[in-house]
Amino acid sequence: MENGATILVVEDDPEIRSLVAALLRNDGLRPTEAQDAATMDRLRASEPPDLIILDLMLPGEDGLSICRRLRAESNVPILMLTARGDEIDRVVGLEIGADDYVVKPFSPRELLARVRALLRRARMEAPGAAARRCYGFDRFVIDLDARQLNDRDGVAVALTSAEFDLLACFVSQPRRVLTREQLLDRTRGRSADPFDRTIDVLISRLRRKLDAASPGTALIATVRNGGYLLTVPVQPLAA
Repeated sequence: MENGATILVVEDDPEIRSLVAALLRNDGLRPTEAQDAATMDRLRASEPPDLIILDLMLPGEDGLSICRRLRAESNVPILMLTARGDEIDRVVGLEIGADDYVVKPFSPRELLARVRALLRRARMEAPGAAARRCYGFDRFVIDLDARQLNDRDGVAVALTSAEFDLLACFVSQPRRVLTREQLLDRTRGRSADPFDRTIDVLISRLRRKLDAASPGTALIATVRNGGYLLTVPVQPLAA
């Protein structure tokens, strides 16, 4: 459930950390606070969080290094906090596995909306609650409700929440060109900046993972002056 979810706030500025924690607490969430990587690791060991809000500028191990380490061992949603104008940091963070970002100074409403969106993406429906929406394409099987991607041998392909949402957009509209604006709207919402490079980074990450499991297939094509499309047919499967 979103309400009561544990959110680990990793931020070295005590005022910002306390502000974020108070916003989350007032919205029905359970924040825990860490000022550095070592504290974060101790808190994660005692209670794995449902989502991590991660500042990039931290003493000792910085946010980008932490993000890379977290993504290597976990699919926990990661929401980056970054200074306004630091586009390179945002892009690098997304490339190494962050799911979304909020720019400082941030709007409290936007921060809460992005936290809620990531929690919804990460939440899996209860088994047997309804017929699963499963589809096959190329040598993959995707379960949209369980939010799982497997190859035809049943081997799981690890995707972040943002990568899965992007792939779901393509699966729902195969062989149809989707513009960057359409993909941004469906994955980040209407508050996304029109110059946001999130989609380009996610496309690159998703392509690498799909190609690793199905080499040379070029499943997601770039259409010049158009956008992107899934190049193969998609078939509904029995759950």
